Amino acid sequence: MEPRGDRRRGPGGTGAGFGTCARTGAALLGAVALAHTLWNGVDARGTALAFGVLVAVGELARWSGTEDRESAPLGAAGALSYALLGEQAGHPGHHGALQVVAVVGAAALLGCVPHVARGGQVLDHLTRRVLTVAFAVVCFQPLYDRGRLMGWDGPSYALLLVALLVLTALCDAVLAAATAHARTRWPFGPLLREELRATLGIGSAVCATGAVMSLAVAVVGLWALPVFSLPLLLTQLSFRRYAAVRVTYRQTIASLARATEIAGCTPAGHARRVAALSRAVGRELGLCEPHLTVLEYAALMHDIGQLSLVDPVPAGATSVLPAEEQRRIALLGGAVVRQTGVDAEVAVVVERQADPYREQPVSARIVRTVNAYEELAREAGPGGPLTALEKLRLATARDHQPEVVESLARVLLRGSLTLPQAG
Repeated sequence: MEPRGDRRRGPGGTGAGFGTCARTGAALLGAVALAHTLWNGVDARGTALAFGVLVAVGELARWSGTEDRESAPLGAAGALSYALLGEQAGHPGHHGALQVVAVVGAAALLGCVPHVARGGQVLDHLTRRVLTVAFAVVCFQPLYDRGRLMGWDGPSYALLLVALLVLTALCDAVLAAATAHARTRWPFGPLLREELRATLGIGSAVCATGAVMSLAVAVVGLWALPVFSLPLLLTQLSFRRYAAVRVTYRQTIASLARATEIAGCTPAGHARRVAALSRAVGRELGLCEPHLTVLEYAALMHDIGQLSLVDPVPAGATSVLPAEEQRRIALLGGAVVRQTGVDAEVAVVVERQADPYREQPVSARIVRTVNAYEELAREAGPGGPLTALEKLRLATARDHQPEVVESLARVLLRGSLTLPQAG
């Protein structure tokens, strides 16, 4: 008997096919643009070199391993400003769309070399960069080359650039969501919403800087690039420091969560498995990134209340205890979490995980269901996942929300998550 839910296409289906097509298309476009530029020569070599250096520096300074969608804002702003560049210091420009794609693609590739050497994954990032710049330059350069923008000056021209940048940002969000969907097979809708939310943050600064740099270079020349790129570079460095602090914060929480394992209250790796699977179920249900972070932290610390027990629960299996005992352990865990200085929302989720699901916040429902599944599957031995899911479905009257159980079944059926192993 299989978990109910529609089967999703595996790695060889349409999702992975889109990712392959996007990367292949970007590679072909970049190769054609580079060959065309080398054959016909580079127009305005100084301008091309200046923007290429700016993009390469931005890519060198990019950060990775964070929740922020645009990891190289300076490189993105430089690429967009070159794509929307018409005049330079009052002189008309004649660089074509293919030259822009070639310069940006080559500079981005050069800037990503150190990240590749450190084992970073840059293919999707480069694909987005090339395709997004191609979209922007195809929207702008034909209009400029044909003289359609000669009557546009002052505020009207600036508004036109902003409108094109907004369209480009929307294109980039759709492309990023589609690429993530192809790679992970997570639902496309929530991924797109997350990308659009991220666009309102650092994405707005990227678009504004790109527009300002393009307008400034048109008036005063290339000296505008270092002047207007410096604030975004400083912002990028600040984001990197913030990302480092956030990584350290998560590592601290993970270390606290291991206290129950070290004390022998729970099996090794239990908290990590529950956290990973809870995050996947939360994403399946469409939770946004901040809520996913709270969910992950609460799942890591959901058993910490067992440290206050005189007699440990056998194998840490709290899901089989009476409801009152589960609630007492959950309240003890919430009290411990509050003393650690972790976000109060995490403590609330830990405290509420033993309540009837109709009285719980969504995050607490997910933690309770995933924790019960992990314990039941571990006890059932061979065929444990199917047996555990059926037991959860039989308990949907009070203990587990049906939608959460079915989302868990879809995540497991899809095989989209590799859980940490015990030990």
